[in-house]
Amino acid sequence: MKRFSVLFFVLLFAAAFQPLRAAYILIPMDPDAQKDHLKAYGITYWVLANGEEAWWLLNYRGGSFAFRHNRIFEKECLTRGVKFEIIADGQFNNILTEIADPEANMDAMKLEKAPKIAVYTPDFNEKGERIQPWDDAVTMVLTYAEIPYDVIYDREIIGDKLAQYDWLHLHHEDFTGQYGRFYRTYHAFPWYRENQRRMEALAKELGFAKVSQLKLSVVQKIREYVGGGGFMFAMCSATDTYDIALAAEGVDICAEMYDGDAADPNAQSKLDFTRTFAFRDFQLSRNPMEYEFSSIDVGQERPVAPEQDYFTLFDFSAKWDPVPTMLTQNHTRTVKGFMGQTTAFRKQFLKPGVLLLGENKPAGEARYIHGTFGKGFWTFYGGHDPEDYRHYVNDPETDLSLHPNSPGYRLILNNVLFPAAKKKERKT
Repeated sequence: MKRFSVLFFVLLFAAAFQPLRAAYILIPMDPDAQKDHLKAYGITYWVLANGEEAWWLLNYRGGSFAFRHNRIFEKECLTRGVKFEIIADGQFNNILTEIADPEANMDAMKLEKAPKIAVYTPDFNEKGERIQPWDDAVTMVLTYAEIPYDVIYDREIIGDKLAQYDWLHLHHEDFTGQYGRFYRTYHAFPWYRENQRRMEALAKELGFAKVSQLKLSVVQKIREYVGGGGFMFAMCSATDTYDIALAAEGVDICAEMYDGDAADPNAQSKLDFTRTFAFRDFQLSRNPMEYEFSSIDVGQERPVAPEQDYFTLFDFSAKWDPVPTMLTQNHTRTVKGFMGQTTAFRKQFLKPGVLLLGENKPAGEARYIHGTFGKGFWTFYGGHDPEDYRHYVNDPETDLSLHPNSPGYRLILNNVLFPAAKKKERKT
């Protein structure tokens, strides 16, 4: 009797994963049909993690997802509050036929495997509190979408752990070793002093005389990771400071309050822009009290009124340019802007070949850019939190349950699923 019960439940579980008459689950992503766009990405990731392939239907109903139907997947959609439609095999084939029409700016991208995700962020202190008093939009949206990730930092990167991951995120980080240039306002605050103490101790532990030297080694390791085929996504100050650190290799650009000695007065002329991913010909900020690193960022005093701050996503050919098409999938082409320590990039400092994905054209700002390096890909996204227009130190985290259809956060999740796409179908 006991053996019969075990066998019964095994057969029942197996039956739950059997597709019903080759039906498919379609996750619509158009504006009105989906009540939680962000969790829809989590469902698709979960399906991939459970060994099932999925389809990303580019430009079809806002970039919808599809996968073979079974009762377990259906139940998970219901549990997470994600709208779905069950369609017959013939209906799905009709959708693929519609997408394949040469006149239709659509494509069907096969997603094969859930990427393993690493988020670069400082450790927590002994009390379990975040060391730095700000949040991270990517960790928030990954948590909300229920997409698993590992937290790594300098110790893991110097220890060559990056090869274990398919996708790496960098957020509000200062790779130049200047502690975010918060000195003028926050140098007397306990959190600032504690962060500087811990970073100096970590640099010494890992064999570096200065924090700036540690950070340079970190960006070089990440550069190698991307060149070898990795996917790197950066936001806020992790964008421009990443390239500044690469350009300043072997040059001291840190003032005395940051590393104990004066910066090289000829640092600007010694920058090497051939090492960078995205930017060239920028000017360093030589005032160590200024809350800005260089001329790359448009700055805090940009002449853009908050109520007029929007950027537009470019339309790409889905069949010929599937990579930028994936990265710009959305239910709207106009996205509300948001600020950060690095808000947006001045176009005149972009390298030739950098792909512009989103811009505020009237203001001359690049908001969302992409490129390749070696065998890998990188994406830079300006701003700190897509649903918090001007996020300040010690502000509370955004409650994403209040923003389940955020187009700004969708751009982040596009990047998360990007590595899952079938490689032989990519065109660059």
